[in-house]
Amino acid sequence: MGKFLPTTLFVLATFSLIGCEPKQAENPVSAQPVPAPVSTTEPAAPTLKAHETFWIKLSLLCGKSYAGKLVSTDEADADMADKEMAMTVNCPDGSIRIPFAVGDDRSRTWVFNKTATGLNLSHHHKHEDGSEDLVSQYGGDTTTEGAATRQEFPADGFSVALFMLRDLEASVTNIWAVEVTHEMYAYELNREGRHFRVEFDLNTQINTPVIPW
Repeated sequence: MGKFLPTTLFVLATFSLIGCEPKQAENPVSAQPVPAPVSTTEPAAPTLKAHETFWIKLSLLCGKSYAGKLVSTDEADADMADKEMAMTVNCPDGSIRIPFAVGDDRSRTWVFNKTATGLNLSHHHKHEDGSEDLVSQYGGDTTTEGAATRQEFPADGFSVALFMLRDLEASVTNIWAVEVTHEMYAYELNREGRHFRVEFDLNTQINTPVIPW
């Protein structure tokens, strides 16, 4: 019996080692994907174009009235130099209408509208009885991006035709401009040999609105 002892011990050791081997998991769990990090950065706000910022600045004046004065010195405007001037900013139906009074004359209204590519300015003139003047609704569209504080409006085709019809050929090259800052609103007319500009102090409102004819 002694000669079988080493063999018996070898067999027992082998079974002992087999019993110590690690068992494979019956249901291996696959690795779960790590979720992507959630961004907390706010999307960038769209950049406004200059004419859009200008429109917002002008809209902030809605419902308010201001006093103004003539600051240009053309001889053609000498009769307006000492007259009181005022304007009221009205904003009906998506447009901006600004009646402009020179002394007791309330015949003028500046009308602003948005276009597909910029802004439009037109001039409405009425008589005291409310009838429209023969020279009215002229103006033009912006043709450049302009600036957030200044937009220019060259005379459009309708205006040129109207000026020619009414023997106002000098006006066919008119370029009107409007400026709006925190402190000032300005209206301007320019062409060769002609400059007209009025300015309104936005620091002080007046209590009497301008009621257009």
